[in-house]
Amino acid sequence: MLKLTRKVEYALIALRYMDRNKDRRCASAKEISDLYHIPLSLLSKILQTLSKVEIIQAVQGAHGGYILNINPEDFSMTELINILEGPLGIMDCSIDSECSQLDTCNIKSPITKVNNAIINVLNNITLADISEQQSTGLKI
Repeated sequence: MLKLTRKVEYALIALRYMDRNKDRRCASAKEISDLYHIPLSLLSKILQTLSKVEIIQAVQGAHGGYILNINPEDFSMTELINILEGPLGIMDCSIDSECSQLDTCNIKSPITKVNNAIINVLNNITLADISEQQSTGLKI
């Protein structure tokens, strides 16, 4: 089954929250964790990773937290997945040429087409697209 990891899911939730609250203040990991029932330790690690690559900015102090440091229209799903999980590939040979079947593989070409199509779709979905979607009962 092809699906997003929890790390990517939680990162998207946090980034969407920061984007929709950018005019108010910075958001703490605890605030986001409590609001969306995300394990605080995992969310903190995700936010630290995003801060290191300057997707978000960490603000120190009593009223500190994180603020979005990028234009949501310029940040794609592919970029987020690459930051948190590494290169996107539906099979190992999509991202690694060390497969023992590589010379005799009869599905590499069609799988490469599928992989490229998925990457194309994710390249065209931005954080702004995700942030614009209507909420379905969840808080911002």
